[in-house]
Amino acid sequence: MKLRTITICWLILLFPALSRAQERRFLRWLHTDNDTAYIEDLTQDLTVRLYGSRKYNYYDMHHRSVNEELLYRPNANNNVGIGANYKFVGLNLGFNLPFINNDNDRYGKTKYLDLQTHLYTRKLVVDFYGQYYQGYYSGTSKRFFDNALSAKASGIRPDIINTNIGLHAQYIFNDKRFSYRAAFLQNEYQKKSAGSPLVGAEIFAWQMRGDSALVPLALRNDGFYGGMPFTRSSNVSFALNGGYAYTLVIAKHFFFTGSLAVAAGVNRTVLAFNDGSGKVHGFGWQLNSTFRFAAGYNSSKYYVGVHYVDISTRGDAPVDKAYQTFGAGNLRFSIVRRFGLKKPLF
Repeated sequence: MKLRTITICWLILLFPALSRAQERRFLRWLHTDNDTAYIEDLTQDLTVRLYGSRKYNYYDMHHRSVNEELLYRPNANNNVGIGANYKFVGLNLGFNLPFINNDNDRYGKTKYLDLQTHLYTRKLVVDFYGQYYQGYYSGTSKRFFDNALSAKASGIRPDIINTNIGLHAQYIFNDKRFSYRAAFLQNEYQKKSAGSPLVGAEIFAWQMRGDSALVPLALRNDGFYGGMPFTRSSNVSFALNGGYAYTLVIAKHFFFTGSLAVAAGVNRTVLAFNDGSGKVHGFGWQLNSTFRFAAGYNSSKYYVGVHYVDISTRGDAPVDKAYQTFGAGNLRFSIVRRFGLKKPLF
């Protein structure tokens, strides 16, 4: 008994020290010595930005056997804001201006809480999605960038609510010469063209629910999703991803950054009904994609550019030849000025 007590006391004393040692090793692993011919590190400067942004999500249902699709979009707001980065700390404050977002008569009103966070280190990129949206409209077409922009509405569903949470992470192999931070955080400056392979994993869980059937009666009569009047659809998925990112630098300051990662995995989907009837559920394949794009002007002092992130999760539904797509993203335009400091803030 005495030996056990002594052992427990030693473990209590050693655990904080071991934890700190592991943390120091992890921080050393995260550190990168940039190739200064390619990347200028500006994290010691105070980076100040003025920006306009649009966060969003989307939910699509597809059924190949009847060649139909149903597209749901929230009435996402355009925000303006200010922000700053210094060392590893960043803060952005966005504001909703009513005279910009005055289209509730066409798309309905959406209430939302959007906690998207995109963390860019030299070796890792991590995306966290935590969203709550209430109020959707059904779109009539799907085009490139349609996810981020308003489409023509064919109906308004103020009762539809979405909740979702997700985590997406990737390892950057060529971290000494390629910089996501230059394009998306603006606290570095990439001076030469370079790219990098990417590899990682992602996990998502989302739910769409309404007071009445998610599929309108007219589509159900055509056999869309077996004519089932389900009022809730939920999905949990896990996938492994891989891809490539590249920044093209022209005349030292003008740049185009693009990356695409695709993921494959499995999901479990559940369709539920308000009338108390049994649920329809099943496992299926999951195919996801993450697209990033940025373009503009960058230098040691100034940045002007647009940057866009969109993640799309496509999972088989428990209906023959049917699948669902849920996605989220952020479109932003930034004007940035960096200020050199005589003394560090901390």
